[in-house]
Amino acid sequence: MTVLPVTLAAAAAAAVLNLWLSIRIGAVRRALGISVGDGGSEALQRRMRAQLNYVENTAFVLVLIAAIELAGAGSFWLAYVAAAYFIGRVLHGFGMDGGNWGWGRMVGTLVTMLTLLGLAVVAALASAGVM
Repeated sequence: MTVLPVTLAAAAAAAVLNLWLSIRIGAVRRALGISVGDGGSEALQRRMRAQLNYVENTAFVLVLIAAIELAGAGSFWLAYVAAAYFIGRVLHGFGMDGGNWGWGRMVGTLVTMLTLLGLAVVAALASAGVM
């Protein structure tokens, strides 16, 4: 039996998504010949911010998922919440590029905020013994 199966799967997805965001940064760096910093490139700044914003939020999501699982308050729905979060982060990554995908930034941000809020509420209820 796997301990914290949703957390384990979410952590794996988080690592792959972070790698994808890094590769996208590297592609712009190569195309523009920028090795260090952002060289004043808005495209590079956008991709760097997409990855940093991802890292800023994902740690909290993973900790909350693990805590909810440890508290025994998670069930099948927790995996769906994690999946929705990662889909939102992919949309955010594309959305940060602007253009036709610009809407993805807003959707990704909204999904991230709702995920964090929802998981925080569940964790608080679980800590109070309500769940």
